[in-house]
Parts: sequence; C-alpha cells; structure tokens
Amino acid sequence: MELHITPALALLREHHLLDHVSNLTDFTATNVSYDSRKVKSGTLFFCKGNFLPKYLASAKENGAIAYVAEREYSEGNGIPAIIVKDEQKAMALLGAAFYGYPQNDLFIIAITGTKGKTTTAYFADHILAQSTDKHVALFSTLDRILGNQPEDKFKSDLTTPESLDLFHDMRVAVNNGMTHLVMEVSSQAYKKNRIYGLKYNVGIFLNISPDHIGRNEHPTFADYLHCKEQLLVNSDKCLINAETANFMDVYYTAKATTQPEDIFLFARRGAEVVLPDGRQIDFEYRNDLEDLHESEFELTAMTEKAKQLHLDGRFTTSVPGDYNEGNAVAAIIASGLAGAKATDAVETLNHVHIRGRMEMINSHEHGTIYVDYAHNYASLKRLLAFLKRQTNAGKVTVVLGATGDKGISRRPGFGKALTEEQPDEVILTTDDPGYEDPMKIAREIDSYIDHDKVKNIQFEMDRETAIKKAIDDSKNNDIVVLAGKGEDPYQKIKGKDTPYPTDVKIACEYINELEK
Repeated sequence: MELHITPALALLREHHLLDHVSNLTDFTATNVSYDSRKVKSGTLFFCKGNFLPKYLASAKENGAIAYVAEREYSEGNGIPAIIVKDEQKAMALLGAAFYGYPQNDLFIIAITGTKGKTTTAYFADHILAQSTDKHVALFSTLDRILGNQPEDKFKSDLTTPESLDLFHDMRVAVNNGMTHLVMEVSSQAYKKNRIYGLKYNVGIFLNISPDHIGRNEHPTFADYLHCKEQLLVNSDKCLINAETANFMDVYYTAKATTQPEDIFLFARRGAEVVLPDGRQIDFEYRNDLEDLHESEFELTAMTEKAKQLHLDGRFTTSVPGDYNEGNAVAAIIASGLAGAKATDAVETLNHVHIRGRMEMINSHEHGTIYVDYAHNYASLKRLLAFLKRQTNAGKVTVVLGATGDKGISRRPGFGKALTEEQPDEVILTTDDPGYEDPMKIAREIDSYIDHDKVKNIQFEMDRETAIKKAIDDSKNNDIVVLAGKGEDPYQKIKGKDTPYPTDVKIACEYINELEK
C-alpha cells in the first residue's frame, strides 16, 4: 500500500478540504497512522482528536515524512505540512485511497439504530456466511472478523473504528477473500466523520430513541437523529423499520437521495404506522411463538418488488425476545438484497449465539440469571417486559448502573423503565463511570424512580459484589437481571480500560461456588 502526494492533494482539493501545504516535497507514503507509537519510516502522520504537539515530535523522530493537520506545528518543521479544513474528513479520504478503496470490492450492509444493531449484524452475518460459503466479514460492537482464520477474529474497541483502522481492516478482509461485509454504524461515526465518503450497498435503519445525548456526545436529540440518518443518505438501497419513532423524517431523508423503488419498509403485522401517500409496507412479519429459548415468526412480502426477492416463509431464531424478531427480519431482507435465499436464513437463524445478549444462567437454588446489554430506556423496558411475560417469576431483581461522561440521557430513562416495569428489587451499581463518581450517577438514576412503585432500592458501587448480593438474595423461582454491560471485559475508569471479569463470568463462577 502506498499514497503519492500528487493524487492525495488532488483528492483533498476535490472535496474542498485543502487549505495549504508548507515545505512541499515529492514523496510517497508507505504507511499511514494517527498514533505516533505506530509510526515508522515513510509514514504520513495525522494529527487528530486529543492531539498534543509532542505526538508530532515523536512521529517525526520515528520516521514520519509528512503530516496532516488543521494548523502548522513547529514540532513538524522540516517535513511537509498538509493543512486541511477538517482533519477527520481528510483522514477518511486519504485512508481509503492509501488502502486502495477496499470498499469497492465488498458488498456492504450497514446497520444503525438505538438498539438492535449487534443482534441484526450477527443474524445477517450468519445468513451471508451460509449463502457465500463463509466469505463475509463482520465489524460489530463485539467482534471484528476479517477472515476465517483464528488470527482474523478479535475483540472490537469501538462500534465503528477510526477511518484508518476501518479501511485497513477492509483491505485485510478483501485480501482474505471476503466478498461481503456486515457492519454496525454508530451515530458518533458520523458525528466525528470517521466514515466520511464511505458508501454502502444496503443501509438499515432499525429505530431511534433518545440516547447518547450529553456533553461529550450529541448535544440534542435532533443532532443524534441527523447523524443516524446519514447512513441512509449514503446507501444505494435503504431498509427502514416503519415502526420507528420519527418515521416520516427518516423516510424522507432516505427519499431525498434514494429512488422510492430502492427503499424497502417492514413492520409487524397490525402495527399502527403512518405512511407517506402512495407507500405500502413491503414486508410484514407475524409472531407465531416466543419463549425464553427461541422465537418463531412468519415473513410475508406485500409488494411486487418485495415478492421478487422470494423471502416469504417461517423462521425460527435462537435469540429469545419478541423484540428480536424485527432484527431478524431486517437481516433476512438485507441479506436477500445481497443475494441470499430464504433457505439460507432458515438454516442459520436458529444457531446464532450472541455473547451478552439475553444470556441465561440457571441455578439450582438461586433462580435464573439473565445477562443482557440493555443500556437505555427502550432496551431495558423491553427486556423486563418480555421476562415478565415469559416467566412465572417470584422476585425480580435488577442490577444496573449508567455510564459516566456520556449517555447522560440514559439516567432518567433507566428510572422511567424501572418505574414502569416495577421490579421487586433494584441494586444500583457501577458501569463505566469514566471520570464521574459512580455513587453520584446511581443517586441520579434513583432520583428518577417512583419510590411508591419501586420500594426496594440498594446501592453497591462494587459491581461484582452487587451481582453476588443479587444472587444471594434470590430463591428458586426468582430471576436476576444483570443489565448494561453484557460481555464487556473492562470498565472505563478515569480514562483507563480497567480489566473486568464480565457479568457472565462473575455470575457463573459464583453460582458454581455456591452449589458445590
């Protein structure tokens, strides 16, 4: 991989990003990086994010031959300075060029939504793995899968990574023979221009509800919605859950850049949806069976263009929760647009397992423990409502906290969900507190709970202790819900990823210890 200065500058001019170049020389970059620790001879270095000039000095010392920034730095004297109007956009464009535009060799399905992205991504990944003989890559909140060898699979650190990492991983996937890519796209990826210029073959919009709104994320819900909608603006074909909030806004955003025949709508049969004049639901689905182990539903094409995909049928998923049926439907339709058949979904959906999503741990004397990533109002309410419908639970105990520094809007949402679903006991604890005091966060959640409806609320800031306490206090017919972290193996504390055993491991090991 390499990038010559002449086409690089032409690309920046084309997008009206180039301000000026100082100390210009003829060079070809043989490496790109925004991390000074990874710089080697021949590197084009990007000064991004929480940048300190000393990083540039280190990059130069390590072999950087030029740098891209929004202003000049004396630490870069002696090497070309490419000054741009938006460094993040420039990095995305030049990163794609450096890695040879790998996106052009992939059929990309991109997914956004406040909840359900990861589940939908895993469903689509399994369907496409069946239809392409395992030539599908996956970029999800949980995993990055770039090929079929063990070294091609690793834990994700961001839902949507920085642009240089994104295009690097796409290139690796293409070189590994992958022909398709399923990727989650976060609102922050658009807010921070990590995916500037990237186009998708199919864009899925699952839903929208207030989340990620706070001082370090989106300032308003309108900004959050706008960033989510950019996925549709950048997709050849759009697939929209017609039951989403703000549907008309979402639909007309898609229609502004996409022909109506390339927009597909789906909804649960009987759902009350308001459609634009002349529009029909393209696919309807109906729940036939749901329990704590699987869901069964029927999918029916309602329009001629939907019927041409031949996706009608009955499907069973191994991921419980009626709310996951819509995620499965989105995956089936998107995979159909990528060439998969209904039989590919029938043969795979009942074998999908997603770590930290509705994981169930049984015990002999301490009830059933459910671990789920539910981390906002909508997902917590749906989870608790589903469990209450599906179980004859005695006591219901919920263990949860809220993240610090971001997602401030989740705190009143948690209080509202707990008030509406009325668990018997709530233990408020720590969940990625960042630079905030976890007890202060817990007290804030508590302030939004109606104590006439939820009377037993406890505070335990050590999450492992909170989990063990909830299990200790439960008997055979009770259930314990561990919400918010899923399979996260760390806690973000004061700027550091502090190792954490995961909720699942803590619960399993403690139950084994109790029942020896």
